[in-house]
Amino acid sequence: MFGIQGRLTLLFVVIVTLVLGISGTYAQYSLGHELEISSQRLRQGVLTRLQTSLPSALWDLDKAKVDNIVAAEMMPPELVSIRVYDTSVGLFSGKLRNENGSVTSIENDAAVGGSAVVADLAYRDSGAAGAALKPVIVGRVVVNFSRAQIDATLAAEVRRKVIEVLLLDLILVAALALSLRIVFDPLKRLRDGLFDLATRGSDEVEELPDNRQDELGEVIRGFNAIQRKIKSNIQRIREAEDEARQSAAATAKAMDDLRRTQESLLQAERLASLGGLVAGVAHEINTPVGIALTSASVLLEATEKVQASVEGGNIKKSDITRYLETASESTRLIMNNAYRAAHLIHSFKQIAVDQVSEARRRFELRDYINEVVSSLQPKLKKTQIEVSIVCPPDIMLDSYPGALAQVITNLTLNCVEHAFEPDAEGRIVIGVTQQGDWIEMKVTDNGKGIAPDMLDKVFDPFVTTRRGQGGTGLGLNIVFNLMAKQFGGSVTVCSVLGQGASFVLRMPCVTPVDETALHADSRLPA
Repeated sequence: MFGIQGRLTLLFVVIVTLVLGISGTYAQYSLGHELEISSQRLRQGVLTRLQTSLPSALWDLDKAKVDNIVAAEMMPPELVSIRVYDTSVGLFSGKLRNENGSVTSIENDAAVGGSAVVADLAYRDSGAAGAALKPVIVGRVVVNFSRAQIDATLAAEVRRKVIEVLLLDLILVAALALSLRIVFDPLKRLRDGLFDLATRGSDEVEELPDNRQDELGEVIRGFNAIQRKIKSNIQRIREAEDEARQSAAATAKAMDDLRRTQESLLQAERLASLGGLVAGVAHEINTPVGIALTSASVLLEATEKVQASVEGGNIKKSDITRYLETASESTRLIMNNAYRAAHLIHSFKQIAVDQVSEARRRFELRDYINEVVSSLQPKLKKTQIEVSIVCPPDIMLDSYPGALAQVITNLTLNCVEHAFEPDAEGRIVIGVTQQGDWIEMKVTDNGKGIAPDMLDKVFDPFVTTRRGQGGTGLGLNIVFNLMAKQFGGSVTVCSVLGQGASFVLRMPCVTPVDETALHADSRLPA
């Protein structure tokens, strides 16, 4: 089976080969064109000089002078032969280049290779009174040119380009094989663990090594927890079955226990299906974790500077003021993004079990949107994209602020990643209007837009235009699920290719309470 790693490697190799092949073809065409122009200039120059210098010597029947002129013009290696014919005696003089490169005289009018160019030799003289007479044709010159030099140069260039492409492909394959192992080796172990979990006949839990301290380590630890949960449920089912076989009198109670256990198993199976989604957690939590790490680094650097000033005894009030501002901003960013990362992981569970379990509160919408966008500044500062907020004040929501922050974050970062080319300038506008008990939020960009064949698929899971470049296809799917299931609203998208895209969200100011979801959530095992 041709796996993802192999397909990624093949894709990169094909792209690099195509790019190098196209550039090499263009370079080959340009080189051939330049060589043809140079050859044409050489031919024109040789004929011009011969037509200028030979007529007078041929008129005087000065064979020595004609031989010298012909020999001088035979210096370029592209010339195969030069033959000078007199109108009366035929072949008057000629030079031929042998296969070893030496030049010899032509004694007879034998066939000569190469392409021949024939030109008449016209002698012009002045009469006694200085009037110009009509030119007299005194002979003709036949020059044979060879394309061997051009063909050899083009062939050498083709060989060099082929070797260059092969070397770059080998280097790319080796680099991808080494770099992709960092990600795909843990994923392969996780895949084997999932397959073993689905086909294992025993209830023994064989946990995967979870000593990694990165995002994949968190995924593996989550998988091990699911295994333990499933083992617990299987054990409870077996106990219920044993009790049912031991006593017919306890059949009703055993069936009741079995029904409850089956419900728990259904929840566990939904959690197990999360294994198909958790591979995207590593990418999705990079942004909040990265922002928190950057803020912590800034705070550490500021703390070290203040500590150095204190130890040196030259601390100033302005230093303390700047430090307090930096510390306040950094801690706020760390807290906000740590909460966002925790909520993001929690959202995966929400999608898997289709429940609503986040606490809700009343909050002012414009200030909250400003706070979310502010927490994204470490990411936005690396781009030339401006984010504008157009929201009336005093719009109060009774809803789930954490989930709303995730919706705004996913939509904003989706625009940053997909709507604009790297280092391109752009603008994202988050506009809000209130319509009675509902609000309408539009997230609009002036980027490159969405292709018509993708518009109906943007909210589907695992649909992405950046496959192999960090995209998981889960961001907009999470937005769709949160809007439909948690906020009781809707999200639509419209776009014209090349003119940007607009995501329209409609939701009630007071999020309705899903009683069935609360009841199901109360039955989840602790």
